[in-house]
Amino acid sequence: MLKLTTPHHAAIICSDYQVSKKFYTEVLGLDIISEVYRSERQSYKLDLKVGENFQIELFSFPNPPARVSHPEAAGLRHLAFAVSNLDEAIKHLTSHQVETEPVRVDEITGKRFTFFADPDLLPLELYEM
Repeated sequence: MLKLTTPHHAAIICSDYQVSKKFYTEVLGLDIISEVYRSERQSYKLDLKVGENFQIELFSFPNPPARVSHPEAAGLRHLAFAVSNLDEAIKHLTSHQVETEPVRVDEITGKRFTFFADPDLLPLELYEM
């Protein structure tokens, strides 16, 4: 029987590598594990550390096709990050001109959360733990 243990990574394809790299490293504060330019694919692959056991693989490709990315669209809904203080996280994002949605409360857990978007409008969530 297959037994999954923990998520390892999420892969994101961006339209402007430098803009997205700056967003994920400088605004969200993720550390770079490795960065490789694959000339045969005209593509960057940037591995970013999220906590101790998770990574984001940020890819760039020439002319990636557009994709529906609203949180309620079919397919992967969003990527969520745990934070200890939602108000401070929102203040930080706002200081970097990143808009957040109004804070909501999860009706099942009672935890607060909000959504925002990366430079390609990929929906991201902050979930207060």
